[in-house]
Amino acid sequence: MNLITARDIRVTYGGVAVLDGVDVEVAPGEIVTLVGPNGSGKSTLVKVLLGVLRPDSGSLSRAPGLRLGYVPQKLHIDASLPMSVTRFLSLPQRQSGDRVAAVAARTGIAGLEHQQMISLSGGQFQRVLLARALLTDPQLLVLDEPTQGLDQPGEAAFYELLEQVRRETGMGVFMVSHDLHVVMSASDRVVCLNHHVCCSGTPTVVQSAPEYRALFGYGTHGALALYKHDHDHDHSHGAPADPAHAHDHDHDHDHDHAPGAGHAE
Repeated sequence: MNLITARDIRVTYGGVAVLDGVDVEVAPGEIVTLVGPNGSGKSTLVKVLLGVLRPDSGSLSRAPGLRLGYVPQKLHIDASLPMSVTRFLSLPQRQSGDRVAAVAARTGIAGLEHQQMISLSGGQFQRVLLARALLTDPQLLVLDEPTQGLDQPGEAAFYELLEQVRRETGMGVFMVSHDLHVVMSASDRVVCLNHHVCCSGTPTVVQSAPEYRALFGYGTHGALALYKHDHDHDHSHGAPADPAHAHDHDHDHDHDHAPGAGHAE
């Protein structure tokens, strides 16, 4: 059974279709990466999946009692607002010291608990956002361009961490990317979006799809080769990826903070 399934989703703004007939689903233990050009509707689809935006038509179904975790593409924190990592992790619900210590160790931020959020590097900040999302014990983790602003090694390290957490917990992951500089190392399936689903499948299959080439050209082969994913690993927590769909992933992180989540396309 899928964790979440969207069928024939249509969203319009001012009479213009931002999403038109979009189908997407995520199974337990599966990492799905959504890519597309700027303004293609990626963040709008995330809003639909999170339940914060009601589509004009189509259906959205979730597994009963589904626990969702969310990592935004940006989070602004006012530099004048004192906010330690521990305090941030305890918002909106206070967490025990043991819970914070456990998630800090899992995400590689142990030792940063008493630092101020505004003093963190881009990579540390994104790991803290991931840690906060994991405190909900999510069955499905949704990330909207979570490595925005990170350099290539930082992106790779974040993806490796995400793959490790997926392996340990069996959660499903739905990740958004806005460009193709770095491919998601652990994607099982890629969905290429340009207001509708152009193509989907494993990164190798999507790379070869004419619709993908029409959007992104032929210059992405090297990027796809950077972090090639080994699809022989065992997805014991979920259904195997559909080999007939594919794509790629990339990110950046702007370290300008103030309370609020990432914005949509």
